[in-house]
Amino acid sequence: MEIKPIGYARTDFGSKFGVPRQSGLAPSLTAVIEFEPEYRMPEAFKELENYDYVWLLWQFSQVPEGEWSPTCRPPRLGGNRRVGVFASRSPFRPNRIGLSSVRLDSVEHTPDRGVVLHVSGADLVDGTPIFDVKPYVAYADAHPGAKSGFVDDHERRTLDVVIPGDVLSVFPADKVDALREVLAADPRPSYHADADRVYGFEFAGFDVKFSVDGDALKVVSVSAL
Repeated sequence: MEIKPIGYARTDFGSKFGVPRQSGLAPSLTAVIEFEPEYRMPEAFKELENYDYVWLLWQFSQVPEGEWSPTCRPPRLGGNRRVGVFASRSPFRPNRIGLSSVRLDSVEHTPDRGVVLHVSGADLVDGTPIFDVKPYVAYADAHPGAKSGFVDDHERRTLDVVIPGDVLSVFPADKVDALREVLAADPRPSYHADADRVYGFEFAGFDVKFSVDGDALKVVSVSAL
């Protein structure tokens, strides 16, 4: 069976470090889905604007092909416990396929790119190949109270984010909320706890550096790339 991308995601992440571990964790994150010429015709998207959310099927393109393992160590478990790859959302999978539920903000008809989708809450690196788009249907897709395996046993930890005023003054104002949400979700490997270590990642065209002490994260600097 041959499967090929129908389009690509355009996001603020230049690499996978910093990308939220699940879709929806940073709802202010915006992304644009652009389609290949043969799939961007308006009739293919007729009535899609009537849905609030869509599912994206995509590829973990920064994971080398063929590198997968039958078990993995989920970050939520501190990297100390292994579970089966099919009981996790590890990117090291046989077919490297990812699944994200994102909010559909708008369906735009452009003169040069055809139809593009504006979404928010996406957990995608810039340039991620998109395989399919499907509407989210609440009565069938939502399962309140469903068991979530080891996820239920570990409360999601968020950090208190401090961004100094001099840093805010040089960072795009319309990206600040998204940056706060990304940092509050703690991009670090879960087994890191060095308060003196400075981390960095690319976001919205800036190199963002931060450190974490306990539950407090402080942005050290941002510089344009």
